[in-house]
Amino acid sequence: MTQALPIVDVSDPAGAAGAIDAACRDLGFFYAIHHGIGADTLADLDVASRRFFALPEARKMEIAMVRGGRAWRGYFPVGGELTSGKPDLKQGVYFGEELDARDPRVAEGLPLHGRNLFPDDVPELKPAVLRFMDEATVAAHTIMEGVALSLGLDAHYFCRTYTARPTLLFRIFEYPASDGDGWGVGEHTDYGLLTLLPQDDNGGLQVKTPRGWIEAPPIPGTIVCNIGDMLDRLTGGLYKSTPHRVRNVSGRSRLSFPFFFDPAFDAQIVPLPSSVARDDSGERWDRANVHDFSGAYGDYLLGKVAKVFPELARGI
Repeated sequence: MTQALPIVDVSDPAGAAGAIDAACRDLGFFYAIHHGIGADTLADLDVASRRFFALPEARKMEIAMVRGGRAWRGYFPVGGELTSGKPDLKQGVYFGEELDARDPRVAEGLPLHGRNLFPDDVPELKPAVLRFMDEATVAAHTIMEGVALSLGLDAHYFCRTYTARPTLLFRIFEYPASDGDGWGVGEHTDYGLLTLLPQDDNGGLQVKTPRGWIEAPPIPGTIVCNIGDMLDRLTGGLYKSTPHRVRNVSGRSRLSFPFFFDPAFDAQIVPLPSSVARDDSGERWDRANVHDFSGAYGDYLLGKVAKVFPELARGI
């Protein structure tokens, strides 16, 4: 039988804890149902995103990432993002928490904090993005309560120690229709605590398991959830950040909407008391040992994103 990701009802953190624990120990991925992100929110986001990507390249470049400065926001064209040094077959827009100059993090000049760039040609994209991010943030806090309980911690452990002011990063990716020759995004793991991933109906996401690569096709009413490097680090590898990749062979344009719920930029990463330090670099896709890392989460994040956009990183 072909292995499939489990489906977890995340509406009740206490009730979901056991299933979350099993999923995170085995695959690091699961589908979440009853997640609280509205179907109308996702539909509006899909429509607005397709309108944006249909614009002429010159119009899209009016919100190019080079204009986003230290906030690291805006549009990049196909081939403009790298995974393991290789250009991805996708275009996209980077967003984050909408912060004005009065926010202490912006005033301090922290990278990846500030205002978003939105296109004048598609005014409906801004409210769709901000509404989605608000709902996804609530969903992520709830799911992390389930993660905390699954680890034998109190429900609010992560909110109290890492995510009272989380680093929120959101991407809209469009994978053009292709002949399937080349990866939309190559094998990688995510950086932070938790990723929420709505995707359209066209599929293409693949997850690496101990038994080989499996497909993670869209299931109506669900979003994909996966854990990142920092939760792997905090749990001493009990919960693993699992490699995944995308190849669009549907013959149609594919949209995905990854939302990254990460520790505060200045949060000090300290393993959970029950975790045991280990070196799993020989097992990881990048041969890196995340369990070596200590310090502020922002340092880890900047080291990673600098490899994705090396030209932009020189200005940070």
